[in-house]
Amino acid sequence: TAAGILYETDLRLRPDGASGLLVSSLEAFEDYQRHHAWTWEHQALTRARFCAGDRAVGERFAAIRSSVLEQPRDRDKLRAEVLEMRQKMLDGHPNPSGLFDIKHDRGGLVDVEFAVQYLVLAEAAEHPEMTANIGNIALLKRAGELGLIPLEIGIAAGDAYRELRRRQHALKLQGAEHARAEHGGLAQEILAVMALWGNVFGETV
Repeated sequence: TAAGILYETDLRLRPDGASGLLVSSLEAFEDYQRHHAWTWEHQALTRARFCAGDRAVGERFAAIRSSVLEQPRDRDKLRAEVLEMRQKMLDGHPNPSGLFDIKHDRGGLVDVEFAVQYLVLAEAAEHPEMTANIGNIALLKRAGELGLIPLEIGIAAGDAYRELRRRQHALKLQGAEHARAEHGGLAQEILAVMALWGNVFGETV
């Protein structure tokens, strides 16, 4: 824009990487998502939404997105691949500071996001309402209401996510390079996120 760059786009994330076409047809997009996409790309699709442009293209994109997310999946394979990607993210963001990294550390924002993405991919075939673009907090509540997770765990994790985001934004607005804080000040939120993770994936963090 005239005021500068609004969003940076990582062009390496295209289906064919840095050498791929900048734009693909809807048909090519659908074929890729159905037959070639990695699990992490379907995780990203849970958060994708049409935001600008031709309305008919947006409606077709939304239909493809829902259809892809609602495909039946092997839960054990899905769980293993989501956990593998979570570990890669953790390895890629080491934190030697002694502080709690609000986004990347265990019990932080990424754990909530991965748990929600897993729930969408695992449950959407039977519960297509889980594909709605309503945000993580609302999706956690919906998962609880559907009986996919205990409602109290979903509500507590949603509240924790809201507070973690608030703290992250405050630190970033103050110019901090990393959104990190003392563990003690966020102990309740961390425990709520860990309870969600344990319930969804059956493992402690």
